Amino acid sequence: MPISASSKKSLRKSIKNRKANLIIKNRFKELVKKFLGQPNAENMKEAQSILDKAQKKGILHKNKVSRMKSQLSKKIGGEGVKKITKKTAKKVSRKIVTKKVAEKMQ
Repeated sequence: MPISASSKKSLRKSIKNRKANLIIKNRFKELVKKFLGQPNAENMKEAQSILDKAQKKGILHKNKVSRMKSQLSKKIGGEGVKKITKKTAKKVSRKIVTKKVAEKMQ
C-alpha cells in the first residue's frame, strides 16, 4: 500500500489510466475480430482508425500499429490502404520542380 500522498495519487492515476487503456485495447481487439470475420473496406477503416488512436495515446508502439495495418490490408488485397513509395514521391517532386523552373524561364 502506498504511504505518501504522491504515491497514493500515483496509484489512483495508474488505475484510471489502466481502465482507459483497456477500453481502447478491447475495442481494438473487437474491431480486428469483426474485420477478420468479414473483411471489407468499411471494417478495415474502423480497425485502422482505432489502431491510430491507440498509437497516438501511446498504448501501442508505432511499429506494431504499422505491422497490424499491413497484415489487415493484405486480407483484402490492399484495397483500403493507399501507399506512396519513395520513387513515386521523387517523380512527383521532380515534376513540380521542373514546372517551377519552366515558369521562371518564361
